[in-house]
Amino acid sequence: MFPAWLVIAVVGVAIASASSLLSSRDIKWFKRQRRPDWLTFEFAIPFVWTVVFICGGWSAYIVWRQTQSWWLMAGYVLLELLIVSYTPVMCKLQSLRVGTAIGAAGFVFGLLLAWPVAQVDTAAFLLLLPYLLWSPVGTLITWQMMQLNPGQ
Repeated sequence: MFPAWLVIAVVGVAIASASSLLSSRDIKWFKRQRRPDWLTFEFAIPFVWTVVFICGGWSAYIVWRQTQSWWLMAGYVLLELLIVSYTPVMCKLQSLRVGTAIGAAGFVFGLLLAWPVAQVDTAAFLLLLPYLLWSPVGTLITWQMMQLNPGQ
C-alpha cells in the first residue's frame, strides 16, 4: 500500500500538470492582455501558487489521516480542478470573463470546503488560508484585466 501523503502528492501533481496543456497561441493571447498598473509582482505568482498547492496537499493529508473521508478528498480534488482549470479554459476560450468566473467559483468552493475542514482540524483549516487569501487577489487581477481589455 502506498502512503497517503504520496498518493495525495501524485494526484495533486497529475491534476496540476493538466493545466500546462496550452498552445503557443493561447499563451500569446494571455501575454498580450493589459494588466493593472499595481500588478508589479507578477513574477512571484508561480511561487505563490506553489505555496498554495503545497499547503492544500498538506491540509488534505491531515484531514485524510483523521477522517479517511472520501467526500472531503473529493472536495480537495474538485477545488484543485477549479484552480487549475482557470488558465487553460480562460486561454482556450480567450475570455477574461470566464477566468474571472472560474476564480470566483474556486474561492466560493474553497470557503465551502474550509467549513468542514475547520471542524476536523484547525491546522488543516489554516493551511487552506493561503488559497482563501490569494484567490480573491487573483480574481480581482483578472477582473481588472477584463476592464482594461474590453471585448476580450
